[in-house]
Amino acid sequence: MAKWPAGHEAVEVPTPYGTTYVNVCGPRDGRPLLLLPGGGGATSASWYAQAAELARTHRVHAVDLVGAPGRSARTGDRPLRTVADLTAWVDALLDGLGIDTADVGGHSYGAWIALHHALHAPARVRRLFLLDPTGCFAGFEAAYLLRALPMLLRPSPRRVRAFLEWETGGTPQDPAWLRLQEAAAGFPSKKPVTGPRPAPEALRGLDVPVLLLVAANSRTHDTCAVAAGAAGLLPHAEVVVLADVSHHALPQSAPADLGHRLSGFLSA
Repeated sequence: MAKWPAGHEAVEVPTPYGTTYVNVCGPRDGRPLLLLPGGGGATSASWYAQAAELARTHRVHAVDLVGAPGRSARTGDRPLRTVADLTAWVDALLDGLGIDTADVGGHSYGAWIALHHALHAPARVRRLFLLDPTGCFAGFEAAYLLRALPMLLRPSPRRVRAFLEWETGGTPQDPAWLRLQEAAAGFPSKKPVTGPRPAPEALRGLDVPVLLLVAANSRTHDTCAVAAGAAGLLPHAEVVVLADVSHHALPQSAPADLGHRLSGFLSA
């Protein structure tokens, strides 16, 4: 969090599913922006490389997912079990933050949640950006799942680092970010809520502007299938393939102009 803009603050928002920890920065009168991190070891802190740029025009609210590594806690009386629970949690979170309508962005699993919430409550989402979303337009590659299996079955810092080095192709990553991922290996997290891809007819009916950025070097899924699937289903989508970047290198590293691209879309 030392890499975040000066003056950032943390708030805790009670919801029926647990207390949600949110890092906040940007002008108080800025348009609300909700950021959802990926799964695994990702937390709200993972947006550090984009927070300053996005906070120039927006009031940024970056979330720790309930039940995942981070500072959110499952203190509520209702467990998160289904997609409907996840979308209800996002609704309760926005209500607790006093936000009626927000711009929303997510990476990986967070993008999957963001897209499902936009389909559930499109009136609450002004613009939506998705960074290499998983489980939305294509399935996981078998090689990716096989590589991830040892880390998932018996997580350890060494296995987490080896997996990330494989997926990012050995491209140097921020040491502080890598330590955060390694630390998450010992976190007592719950099994994440999963579900099917959004129905094609629901995607065709989504009346929300979407920016989809797909990582060209992603080993998570077939990049071409994700790009083609989104372009063919979403009626108001701009689909861009980002060269020379992998799935897990987002959103904290290359490309250098990522923050500018996101802020340009959100400010349109």
